[in-house]
Amino acid sequence: MAETEKAVVLDNQAIRRALTRIAHEIIEKNKGIEDCVIVGIKTRGIYLAKRIASRIEQIEGKKIAIGEIDITLYRDDLTTKTADREPIVKGSDIPVEITNKKVILVDDVLYTGRTVRAALDALIDIGRPAQIQLAVLIDRGHREFPIRADYVGKNIPTASSERIVVELEEIDKFDQVTIHKN
Repeated sequence: MAETEKAVVLDNQAIRRALTRIAHEIIEKNKGIEDCVIVGIKTRGIYLAKRIASRIEQIEGKKIAIGEIDITLYRDDLTTKTADREPIVKGSDIPVEITNKKVILVDDVLYTGRTVRAALDALIDIGRPAQIQLAVLIDRGHREFPIRADYVGKNIPTASSERIVVELEEIDKFDQVTIHKN
């Protein structure tokens, strides 16, 4: 069965506005950016994290530490996804100590919560943050784990048969979020 694009739910301007709002919310909730570190989940979460960090720097006038995390080896479906091949591990890069810091984890889409659960495990193996917050561009529901985002660009209720596709300029040459239906 072919997949069809159902609707564009965020264009480049809407994505930019959502990330700017998330940046303001992060600053407000944390009363500034002291002891905060932004960590993007590979792959698209990294680019969103960099954009949020850039906006925070514009607003606050100072840089916020930023890193990236690879959850490949922490996935609970690793054996089913890689039964016929070795997993491709891209590696994590968090250039600052995260112990006793407020870590803002960033991803593109929050769906079942499994990716975030894996990222939490990976973070805890690196250090012991004082707090972990979650920022996502899209929250589409259908949680399988008790995970909730602290910062959401847009809530998009979806059917299980639908798929959210986030395209970012850094990878896809343009910014947009679409819903695809099987």
